[in-house]
Amino acid sequence: MRIDIDALTVEIAGARLVDEATLGAGEGQLVGLVGPNGSGKSTLLRCVYRALRPSGGTVRLGGEDLYAMSARESARRLAALPQEAATEFDFTVAEVVAMGRLPHQSSMGRATDEDRQACETALAGVGAGHLADRGFLTLSGGEKQRVLIARALAQRPRLLVLDEPTNHLDIAQQLEVLALVRDSGLTVLTALHDLNLAALHCDLLHVIDGGRIVASGAPHDVLTADLLAEVFGVRAHRVPHPETGAVQLLFDRLRPARSDS
Repeated sequence: MRIDIDALTVEIAGARLVDEATLGAGEGQLVGLVGPNGSGKSTLLRCVYRALRPSGGTVRLGGEDLYAMSARESARRLAALPQEAATEFDFTVAEVVAMGRLPHQSSMGRATDEDRQACETALAGVGAGHLADRGFLTLSGGEKQRVLIARALAQRPRLLVLDEPTNHLDIAQQLEVLALVRDSGLTVLTALHDLNLAALHCDLLHVIDGGRIVASGAPHDVLTADLLAEVFGVRAHRVPHPETGAVQLLFDRLRPARSDS
């Protein structure tokens, strides 16, 4: 399912956190949102998964206004994994994943055979079927992310919104999580902190700085030395990945210009 965000604006306490941001993700694309800390990435995504109401602009899913949908209808089309998504209670993994089926259940909340099958398929798909009876709080960081992705997949959405899904994971877990997301076949909109991971896995990147989208396009075209110096304040050296050819970055401090005296 395609998502189109047009002129999205968020103002809170007189501060404009997102300023007329326009971006999109096509059917089946993995699209990354990158930018410095405090640039507005999470605020923008919170508007997409309806944790925050924008001050202006539109979000359309498959051409339909997101905010004209009921919460249940939007939850059937869109699943989200916020940065702080951990459960406070020690549910079992199976119970956590089953929460993804709530938008599809009646007011009685009774699980059907379809619900159970969706949960089993989602857990198997992320390689976590063997964890079904474990307490969620006993899992490692990587295992928790797998389970939370399984919960999102059990929801059977057409759009997946992820806010820093690799945060606090070691490098092997980061690669595994992004491979799972890529293999889901869903349209994915994700904020990523690591520019090399974003370049390696994303079809398109949108760069946000000061709440505004300042560049959009393929990673190779967007992640230029000039843009990285301007937006992130670093000196970047571009090198090709030895296997995929994707652009990868080596960083150094951006040294101030020497004054002649």
